[in-house]
Amino acid sequence: MVAIGAFAICVFLIIAFIYWPTSRYVTASVDRLIIDRANTFSSLPPQQRHQALQQHLDGDPRRVKLGGLFDAHGNRVIGNIESLPRNLQPDTPPQPLSVVRIDAAGREQQLARVVARKLDDGAILLIGRNTDELSEIGSTIERAVAWGLIPALCLGSLFGAFLSIRTQQRLDQYNRQIQRIVAGELRERLPEQGGAPFTELARLINAMLDETEELLRSVAGVGDDIAHDLRTPLTNVRMTLESGRHKAKTLDELKEAVDRAIGGLDQSLTMVTALLRITEIEHSRRLEGFREVDLAELVRDVGELYEPMAKDKGVMLVVEAKEKMVVQGDRDLLFEAIANLVDNAVKFTPECGHIELKLCCIGEKSIVHVSDTGRGIAPSERDLVTRRFYRSDKSRGEPGLGLGLSLVVAIAKLHGVQFGLSPAPTGRGCVAEIVFERVPPQVS
Repeated sequence: MVAIGAFAICVFLIIAFIYWPTSRYVTASVDRLIIDRANTFSSLPPQQRHQALQQHLDGDPRRVKLGGLFDAHGNRVIGNIESLPRNLQPDTPPQPLSVVRIDAAGREQQLARVVARKLDDGAILLIGRNTDELSEIGSTIERAVAWGLIPALCLGSLFGAFLSIRTQQRLDQYNRQIQRIVAGELRERLPEQGGAPFTELARLINAMLDETEELLRSVAGVGDDIAHDLRTPLTNVRMTLESGRHKAKTLDELKEAVDRAIGGLDQSLTMVTALLRITEIEHSRRLEGFREVDLAELVRDVGELYEPMAKDKGVMLVVEAKEKMVVQGDRDLLFEAIANLVDNAVKFTPECGHIELKLCCIGEKSIVHVSDTGRGIAPSERDLVTRRFYRSDKSRGEPGLGLGLSLVVAIAKLHGVQFGLSPAPTGRGCVAEIVFERVPPQVS
């Protein structure tokens, strides 16, 4: 209804803008015409003036011309105006007056635009024109409004009602779908066909539902993984304690059983702590704590930490980070992410293997590159290894919880950087890369 009212107002304004200029134009044309006639007649000698005025009034089949000549006492000498109008002001611009017209058709009161000229002998010459033409224009516009606006408003009302009903039906459909989703049917989605606003809204809501469903699946999967991975160490703890209670004959044997049980509990606590660490990073929103971090210095620090471990295992660790590259981020978290990648490389690279940890620059991007000559990652498992608790069959015998790469992914997501895994160019080993956008140097 608001739209219909606005439409009606706009139509009225358009009509008003048409009528007012037209009325002003017609009035100005009438004024110019009667002024020209009055000036012409007043300049003629009396006898010619009478003849010219009579000819002017006789050539008026539409009965719109008005004129009269009155003597100094106000008596009509010639013309079709019965008497001098009240409030008449000679020698002024044309003015709207009510005059009485007399002719062969009879006596009639008319509204006219009239101009008066006082002659040298004291007589007054009136020249006017009926303004019924303006009224006819107004009546024509009124009829146009009646025959055009009213049907338009009716059609607009019908169309508005149709759109309103259609919109309400779409909202009811969305409401039913959303109620089913709230009831637990998370696979339901809003229909995306129809009008553009509803389609865009449905796409946004469906994308949100997809993300929510994925998160719920992830949570459910994590719960299953926790239950599966905690079951083994907790079962071992129970069996160790039960075996120690039944078989230990000395205090030392009982202490040994308790120590093994404590080791199993420590493993479980380490797993839970790692999960809480990942959750903390994934839900962190305190990005205002980010600072400028020198990646070259960070990479060298990680290399210094793992160089003794690599040397003890008989693996060559090459660190290359010469050029200073600055990014925005949390230094401790970035150190942890790079350290996890190097730790995996050292862990899965056999003796006499080779590991490269280097920082390189390609365009406006800074890339932390970690490559090794280990067993590598099968293509089918490349997307799976970043999931929590996932461990390939090749790594089951190695110590760990399967949370290292999940932690790297969480840190990369928090920093808005890219993390990727790919096979080594030589065909042996794996390449892990973290791609940063460089911070432009500040001009002091």
